[in-house]
Amino acid sequence: MPLIISTDPLDEGADGWPQGDPEQASEIREFTIPVAHHKDRLDRALAELIPEFSRNYLRQLIEAGAVQLKGRVLTKPSASVQAGETGQIELRPTPQSQAFKPEPMALRVVHEDAHLRVIDKPVGLVVHPAPGHWSGTLLNGLLALDPQAAHLPRAGIVHRLDRDTSGLMVVARTRAAMDALVTMIGAREVTRQYLALAHRAWQGAGARHVDAPIGRDPRNRLRMAVVDLARHAGKPARTLVERLDSSDEGCVVRCTLETGRTHQIRVHMASIGHPLVGDALYGGAASAELSRQALHAFRLAFAHPMTGEPLALVSPPPADLVAGLRAWGLDYNRA
Repeated sequence: MPLIISTDPLDEGADGWPQGDPEQASEIREFTIPVAHHKDRLDRALAELIPEFSRNYLRQLIEAGAVQLKGRVLTKPSASVQAGETGQIELRPTPQSQAFKPEPMALRVVHEDAHLRVIDKPVGLVVHPAPGHWSGTLLNGLLALDPQAAHLPRAGIVHRLDRDTSGLMVVARTRAAMDALVTMIGAREVTRQYLALAHRAWQGAGARHVDAPIGRDPRNRLRMAVVDLARHAGKPARTLVERLDSSDEGCVVRCTLETGRTHQIRVHMASIGHPLVGDALYGGAASAELSRQALHAFRLAFAHPMTGEPLALVSPPPADLVAGLRAWGLDYNRA
């Protein structure tokens, strides 16, 4: 049964802006540019003049038109300022400063103890606030689920899943557990395995180790790609891909992450000629059953960071992925 717990709002949000009513009154702060910041960037000068707020937050206000200099609205953080110029800034909540607040939501908790939780994330849930998704994220749900999460970076989130990828995520409840989990993930001591439905029948050996660095696609900055590190920025990426079943239409595979790069499985599968069903960004076509990438984090295994107890959790694939498998006569248990 989904676990739904609500808590009182946090005392303060991102960038130090108090939480509360988004329509709360703003504050007008007047300022004069000192000689020390003559010809400096506007955002840098304001960060020194109003040190209780972050430069990132002040940059948001500038871009929103909340800053005037010599009676003229400035919207470029990089605008040059002159010593002696006077102005004012309207200190008000921004979407980002209001993002880190609790929002009660249904979260399926499959394991819980004093140090960590394992969440079974549904399709469509964004993990962390970002442009276009400043609310309704897993982070917001964790803040509502557990008051302790407010005292942890990213509410205890130590790894992420794409919005349309479903499945298991481990979340820390204490700082000691969070630091240990981050170290364990970096040392490949956390086993993360995924089920994926991909185009084209599988050929060749039943297992394939994909060792191909990943970086931002130089031709499309919205995508990631396998890159040549001698020519483009990127990081090593390794995925073990194992065939579970195959048919004329496609195959179902088990992917084990050895590194954790952005879109790693999606990029690696496309690079070996098996783009995921529903993954239009990397060349996969949708099916009647699946309009999102057919990827599910089905198994998570690790030694408990505080007790050393071995933990192994499994999440069955969601209904849309099961329907996609059946449509092609595939069985992920056949192997």
